[in-house]
Amino acid sequence: MYEFAVTPAVTSIRRRGVEIADVTPESLGFELELESGDRIIKVNGRTVRDYLDFRFQTAGETELMIEVRKASGEDWELQIERGEGEDFGLNFEQIVPRQCANECIFCFCKGNPEDARPSLFIRDEDVRLSFLYGNYTTLTSLTDDELQRIIEQRLTPQYVSVHATDLKVRAYLLGVDEKRADIRSKLKALLDAGIEIHAQVVLCPGINDGVVLEQTIRDLAAEYPRISSVAIVPLGLTRYNIDSRLTAVTPEFCRQTIAQVTKLQRELRKRLGTNFAFLGDEIYLRAGAPVPSRAHYGDLPQIEDGVGMVRSFNNSFASLVKRATRQSLPAPEKLNGTILTGMLFAPELQKTIADFNARFATRLKVESVANNYFGGDVSVAGLLTGGDFLGAKPRLSGDFAIIPKTTLKSDEDIMLDGTTLAQLTMNLGVPVYPLDLKSFSQFVFEKN
Repeated sequence: MYEFAVTPAVTSIRRRGVEIADVTPESLGFELELESGDRIIKVNGRTVRDYLDFRFQTAGETELMIEVRKASGEDWELQIERGEGEDFGLNFEQIVPRQCANECIFCFCKGNPEDARPSLFIRDEDVRLSFLYGNYTTLTSLTDDELQRIIEQRLTPQYVSVHATDLKVRAYLLGVDEKRADIRSKLKALLDAGIEIHAQVVLCPGINDGVVLEQTIRDLAAEYPRISSVAIVPLGLTRYNIDSRLTAVTPEFCRQTIAQVTKLQRELRKRLGTNFAFLGDEIYLRAGAPVPSRAHYGDLPQIEDGVGMVRSFNNSFASLVKRATRQSLPAPEKLNGTILTGMLFAPELQKTIADFNARFATRLKVESVANNYFGGDVSVAGLLTGGDFLGAKPRLSGDFAIIPKTTLKSDEDIMLDGTTLAQLTMNLGVPVYPLDLKSFSQFVFEKN
């Protein structure tokens, strides 16, 4: 028996317009005496809600009337003539995400420890962030105004968490009633307007797998190329998510899923020219199965969802080694340190680094780090914390430690448990370098 909870939409009080964060010196905005703290209220009589509105309403316009609320409280009206393509030189406040009103039974926010940073409990459901950063939305709260905005401003592509096209199953997963879960008319309006859609399925054993999954893939593929891909990623459970409706993903479940989806991929590739439905890397790694070739993933439409990331890394690393060999870059044989990564990726990285050591006489060691902060079956590198890394201290060797750059907040050196990079460095007793593949290349071949 499916159960659901109805949650009212999340609302917030917000100030009019969009605030200017800073102004580039000698720019048009600077000449207009715009300053940090000023708010753009309207452009040519149209309300400005955020910087996307401002950019859309000023694009291609050479004659503009802009209403400004100065930080001092004064209201200005600016009549502007600007050169074609001339930039205002304005940077704006970040978009405050609209929050999700669903009660998804698998929501990762429900698996956070109580003392986690407040930002980890924010469940965004914002089509603007979907366009800008590839964040997924369910479209359940999408208003007519937001729908028209996507179409008018061409906020494409959009990333949509479908999870199941069976309406009863989708409503159950989202924790809403079937009326709210039914987004077919919204999807049709977007697709008919030429908005590209990338879909997502969070695969929950016993709920939306098997026959339901096959139906979902076939239903979505029927809209190809308007729906251009679907990512199938496994449920992730922490030790704090104790919802009895959820069953943990096992290696055997992953192997069964690979067999099922591989069969569908062959059919879709023959009919559509693309695999269309892509399994998250975690499914292959958990199954102990080889990750598909680079060609399998096409143009990597869902790489930010962990689909094709391992293959892309391996190929890029191989290219790095070839380039270093071909260009006779300085041999980094003095490198002696430890690379810390998640338990899921560690076996793959150990093979790669072993080959690297053999070629360049480096002494790099890969150590897998258990995620004790979240616990459960969380084993991906990006969710490791300072406390997790500190637990690996007895296994460090060499002159430094490398950690995945993705473990740090994008705009500051802080991890999910609040540990700063400086604190981690002090506690581990060696320099700590947060690196991705590009910065690893610079570290190895340029620093040494």
